[in-house]
Amino acid sequence: MAGKGVYIYSHEFLDYKFSQQHPFNPLRLKLTTELLEAAGLLQPEDIVQPNYAALDQLELVHDPLYIEMVQAAGLTGTASGKALSYGLGTGDNPIFRGMHHAASLVVGATIKAAELVMENKVQHALNIGGGLHHAQFDKASGFCIYNDAAAAIAWALQKYKARIMYIDTDAHHGDGVQWLFYNNPEVLTVSIHESGTYLFPGTGSIDELGIDRGAGYSINLPLEPYTHDTSYIECLEDLLVSITKRFKPDLIISQNGCDNHFLDPLAHLSLTTRALREIPQLTHNLAHEYCEGRWVAVGGGGYDIWRVVPRAWAMVWAEVANRPLPIDMPSTWLHKWQEVSPVRLPEKMDDDPGDYPLNPKHKDISEKNKLSLLRLKKNLII
Repeated sequence: MAGKGVYIYSHEFLDYKFSQQHPFNPLRLKLTTELLEAAGLLQPEDIVQPNYAALDQLELVHDPLYIEMVQAAGLTGTASGKALSYGLGTGDNPIFRGMHHAASLVVGATIKAAELVMENKVQHALNIGGGLHHAQFDKASGFCIYNDAAAAIAWALQKYKARIMYIDTDAHHGDGVQWLFYNNPEVLTVSIHESGTYLFPGTGSIDELGIDRGAGYSINLPLEPYTHDTSYIECLEDLLVSITKRFKPDLIISQNGCDNHFLDPLAHLSLTTRALREIPQLTHNLAHEYCEGRWVAVGGGGYDIWRVVPRAWAMVWAEVANRPLPIDMPSTWLHKWQEVSPVRLPEKMDDDPGDYPLNPKHKDISEKNKLSLLRLKKNLII
């Protein structure tokens, strides 16, 4: 098996853009890629161009009528009453021209990543444009038109009969992927997120465990707002190590949303780059311990596009490619982007812990998270 990781990327990813004002800004992908290049972490030979997903690949997880509606809406760029019933044309999911093509490319990229890994051409692959985990069978949701991770899972199930573990560390519950495989024992979905009591989509409780043959194969750990690095890492390691050992996947697909960072404007967790380094490190180690290194990583949420997303996803790529991160941010990147950034860009790759004080109630928060983890472990079936 080849040892290196690959970076699935196209400049056309920037076409997945709802509007100038929408918080889901594809500029974050350009910022990340240019940071990696400026830091010497990404070489031209690392980059693999994605393919557009075929209709039959989209139909593995989406209603053909829904796909037709996305295609039609993307041709005109306008919403209709019928489109609204599919979640299109809402504040979260405005319609834009070329929507079907832009979303299909994201899906094709994650399937390409899975193909390269499952064919043993590489051990690891990253698609930072992916992670659109809220899209449902017949509905757009939470900035997500098509569900790329779910499509790649379904494709790998069909082609390779693989057992797949999906790990989602976005601040928001990975609901779309969960519901699409809620009755399937060959897919273990694990989501560690801010409690739905406080955050969209309002799901992801400990009691959502799967149904029928899939009972026990849906695992959710909702965390308290303002959860800090230490509590998060302790819960993550305790949960993932034990369940990966029991499930024994053939492939791990991880969603690496970085809206769990202290600075993110759309969620309330309080992680720093300390945790954002350790998440992909743990996933990487588990992939090598249990599934011969087969690991597909995708992006996800992340709405502080200047200070957080590029560094967070640089940490994912460094783990995928097995390359050391520099201490300092590259001066060329800082000089170029500071001119247009509305905030001061960080000069170091890692956060200064002194910049992110613990919440005064951090001990209570940690204790509540421990109790949630204990309750979850008592409910676990696998």
